[in-house]
Amino acid sequence: MTHIEPFRIEVAPAAIGDLRRRLRATRWPAGVTDSGGIPLDEVRALVEYWVDGFDWEARERAVNELPQFRAGEPGSRLHFIHLPAAAPAAPALLLLHGWPGSFVEFLDVLPRLREYHLVVPSLPGYGFSDAPAAPGMSSRRIAGRMAELMTALGYERFAAQGGDWGAGVATWLALDHADRVAGIHLNYVPLSLAPAPGTRLTEAEEAFRLDDARWVAEFGAYGALQATRPLTLAYGLTDSPAGLAAWIVEKFREWAAPTSDISIDALLTNVMVYWATASIGPSMRLYLEAARERFPPGTRVAVPCAIARFPYEEPFPPRVQVERHFDVRRWTDMPRGGHFAAMEEPALLADDVAAFMATLR
Repeated sequence: MTHIEPFRIEVAPAAIGDLRRRLRATRWPAGVTDSGGIPLDEVRALVEYWVDGFDWEARERAVNELPQFRAGEPGSRLHFIHLPAAAPAAPALLLLHGWPGSFVEFLDVLPRLREYHLVVPSLPGYGFSDAPAAPGMSSRRIAGRMAELMTALGYERFAAQGGDWGAGVATWLALDHADRVAGIHLNYVPLSLAPAPGTRLTEAEEAFRLDDARWVAEFGAYGALQATRPLTLAYGLTDSPAGLAAWIVEKFREWAAPTSDISIDALLTNVMVYWATASIGPSMRLYLEAARERFPPGTRVAVPCAIARFPYEEPFPPRVQVERHFDVRRWTDMPRGGHFAAMEEPALLADDVAAFMATLR
């Protein structure tokens, strides 16, 4: 991954015109439309704003003020933001997004962490990174790509922060590249981490198993579908911008804290990254790839770890379970916020990351 070139987002006017045409021609569902998913009235209002109120060009210009690059050869390029710190000896920090987010999640966090060398990639298959051309791009493989990227940028040692899939990638980084990873900060714990066979679980862990099963029964259908039939789902979501927005925004609606104030413009900027790059299919495939490559039972991560527990991030294992798998040096029970911590509570997240980074020095 030696070839690195500057990058700017440039969605062609013709593509914007095609998007608006598709939105205006949306075929809406009939029958019961206020339950069983995100309500029709909400999606109609979202689509109307996307057509007539959302200024993509202004959002594009704002993002393009950040230094963006792509590394690698065509077909396997990684898109990333790179913000070096003023001090050359400052620590390096890799910020890792998940699904259905993107690098856009961290835009409000970046100004609060400028004392570090910041690298914010789009995961392979997401946004402006190339879609993998062959099967096998699991979280572990992605971790390897991230390590290669940090090497190409000259950072032999670094810390990583992540939620959702970003937490899984950070965990694999700490396992496979422990000599290079100073610490990991997680606002989500990979749920495929399992105790070793025969481990006697605590009462809190048994309660979590029930809570997890209840959550999966009520909210987990998307994950089962994306882990088994991501391609079939992608045909509709790649073709219909209204369908894409409904699929993504529903997750923000259900997983963020009810009091979180994520603007409609921020939501649609994230959706636009998926639409403009036709990346919803390859992004969902990560669920299938990860299901094929889970953490071995009893996995223990020796690298120092910080946990930021946002109250609306569910399901979330109890501390005793997390400490079976991680060397937890810092645990923060946040007063508010949910799954999309970097967008919901950028100040809380950034302050906690900075406090953890200070202990690594």
